[in-house]
Amino acid sequence: MPWAASRRWPLCPCSPVPLFPGITGPQAGLLGACFLLDFPTAESAFSQPGRFPAAGPPRVRPSAVVSLPSSGVPSGRLPRAAAPFLFQIVDPGRNEKGQLGHGDTKRVEAPKLIEGLSHEVIVSAACGRNHTLALTETGSVFAFGENKMGQLGLGNQTDAVPSPAQIMYNGQPITKMACGAEFSMIMDCKGNLYSFGCPEYGQLGHNSDGKFIARAQRIEYDCELVPRRVAIFIEKTKDGQILPVPNVVVRDVACGANHTLVLDSQKRVFSWGFGGYGRLGHAEQKDEMVPRLVKLFDFPGRGAAQIYAGYTCSFAVSEVGGLFFWGATNTSRESTMYPKAVQDLCGWRIRSLACGKSSIIVAADESTISWGPSPTFGELGYGDHKPKSSTAAQEVKTLDGIFTEQVAMGYAHSLVIARDESEAEKEKIKKLPEYNPRTL
Repeated sequence: MPWAASRRWPLCPCSPVPLFPGITGPQAGLLGACFLLDFPTAESAFSQPGRFPAAGPPRVRPSAVVSLPSSGVPSGRLPRAAAPFLFQIVDPGRNEKGQLGHGDTKRVEAPKLIEGLSHEVIVSAACGRNHTLALTETGSVFAFGENKMGQLGLGNQTDAVPSPAQIMYNGQPITKMACGAEFSMIMDCKGNLYSFGCPEYGQLGHNSDGKFIARAQRIEYDCELVPRRVAIFIEKTKDGQILPVPNVVVRDVACGANHTLVLDSQKRVFSWGFGGYGRLGHAEQKDEMVPRLVKLFDFPGRGAAQIYAGYTCSFAVSEVGGLFFWGATNTSRESTMYPKAVQDLCGWRIRSLACGKSSIIVAADESTISWGPSPTFGELGYGDHKPKSSTAAQEVKTLDGIFTEQVAMGYAHSLVIARDESEAEKEKIKKLPEYNPRTL
C-alpha cells in the first residue's frame, strides 16, 4: 500500500487537496491516475444553482484527465507541486475573481502552472465559492480570489486578489486548511484553530454572527479580516446548561457552505454555523455561534476518525468504521437532525468521501460508490444509458477493477485518483477515454 493510502487526506471541495509525495504515474506527475466524471463546465462546490453554461452534454462515465504540464517543476517534486493545478482541471475557465491565481481574470482552458507559487512546494490547497488557499511545506498560507468578506486573511476587503498573497499570520506553522463559501479556517501544528472571513450564522465560531444595520437599513457584516483564534468550545446538557469543554486540540477541520466541523484529539466532533436542515447534528435547526459538541461521538469506543462537510450536510466515520450522516442532500425531503448510520455502507471500509451540492462519492474497499438525487449531471459516473441519479448508494461499475485512492467532488463534477501500480491496473486505466479540455 502506498505511503499516503495508509493515511487520511481529505479531498472534498471544502477541504485541502490531498497530495501523495513520492508517487508517480503515467499521467506526467498526476498522483496515480486521475479521472473526471462531470458536467464539462460545472462550477465549484458553492456556486448558485442553474448557472451552468451550455457546453455540450454531461460526462456520465469516467475519463482519464489530460497530463499536467511539468515545465519549470523539478521532476522529483512534481506530485507535491501539482496542487495548484487540481482545481483548474475540473473547472475549465471559471476565474472571474482571480481564484485561479494567474494575476488576471481570464479564462483558462487547460491546466496551467501558477507562476506566483512556482518557487514554493505546495502540500495542500482548499477552495471556497470564489477563493483559494494554498499551503506550503513550511506551513505558510497563500490566498487569492475574491476577498469581499476578508476571506483571504490579508487584513482588508477587496473585490478580487488575482495573484497569490501570503495571509497575515505569524503564529505556529499551519498544517490544515478548509474553506466555506465566504470564509476560511486554518489549523496550526499545535491544534489551534483560526478563522477569518464572513461571520454570518456564527460560522467563524467567535460567538457572533457579525450582523449590523448600515445605512438605509441595509444589513452588513463585521468581517474578520485576519486569522482569529477560535477560543471557546462548549457542550449543552439535556436541561439546557451550557458548559465549556476545555483542552480541545484540533486534529481536523471541514467546512460546508456556511458551517464547520472539527475533530479533536479525543475523537470528539464539534459543529457550528448555520443550523438549517440539521447539518450541525444537534437535533435542532438553531444556528450555533461557537463550536458545540456533537453528543453521539462523545462515548468510549464511539469516537470519530474522519469528518466531511457537504453543502447542507455532514458526515463522520466512526473509529470502528461506521459511516454517519446528518443534515440533508435533498432539501425537499425530510432532514436528518442528528447523526445516523448509513446502512447502505455498513461493513465497508471507507477510505475517502466527498460531497457535491447534493451528490456523494465514496472510496471504500475495492470499490467506488456514489449516490445523489435528481437533478444530477453525470457526477455519479454510472455510464451511458444508465440512470443519472440514485437515492441509494450504488457501486460505480464504470470503475470496476480500478482501485480508488481518493475522491473529490464539486458542484456537479467528480474527480477520482486511482492507483496504477500493477500492469492490470495500468491496462484498465488505458482503456478509459482521455479528458482533454483543449478538445471540448
